[in-house]
Amino acid sequence: MGDVDTGTESPGGFDMAAAVTRSLLGWGVVAGPFYLVVGLALALTREGFELSEHQLSLLMLGDGGWMQATNLVLTGLMVLAAALGVHRALDGSAAAVLLAVAGLGLVGSGIFPPDPMGGFPPGEPEVATTSGILHLAFGLVQFLSVAAAAFVMARWFTHRGDAGAATHSRITGVVVILGFVGGAAIPTSVGVALLWLVVLAEWAWLAVTSVRVYRIVPHPDAG
Repeated sequence: MGDVDTGTESPGGFDMAAAVTRSLLGWGVVAGPFYLVVGLALALTREGFELSEHQLSLLMLGDGGWMQATNLVLTGLMVLAAALGVHRALDGSAAAVLLAVAGLGLVGSGIFPPDPMGGFPPGEPEVATTSGILHLAFGLVQFLSVAAAAFVMARWFTHRGDAGAATHSRITGVVVILGFVGGAAIPTSVGVALLWLVVLAEWAWLAVTSVRVYRIVPHPDAG
């Protein structure tokens, strides 16, 4: 993976390409907090929803479900923007492609609602549907893509001599994979806790990685 190109400078010395790349990477920092703040706000105001028992995606069901669906789609678009930023900053990086796939996974998850689970929404029968299967499939794609991107970035950080960031990336990849598998296999509060761990780990990693890549992009006014 190569580092960022210096971009195209305007006659006044302003590097527009660098400015755009930095702006795109900024969405990698915003995506996680946006998703969590909106999701938690909805969770705390929905009757029958318990954070210790229910996954945030279940908020797509019932009255007001469109708000969590929109949250997922918008967050996915932010991840896509960050992926483009990584692509521009690290020419030829597979991590950018994997992050783009993760963003598309979030968008897909927001389009197809999950099946009722754990008594939410109250009174709804827990039956498997095509939409629910697709929701899980897109979720699997999203989590595995983030994990793979973390492993790819670990190699890049190692090449740059940033052992701390490389270790963080590897740990994130392992946590996301094992946490998702455990969370999907354990339909109890323990499984929900594991999925929360995965969500927090992936968003923290994306934010930290976006900042680190941002720092190698030349300042637009550096010329």
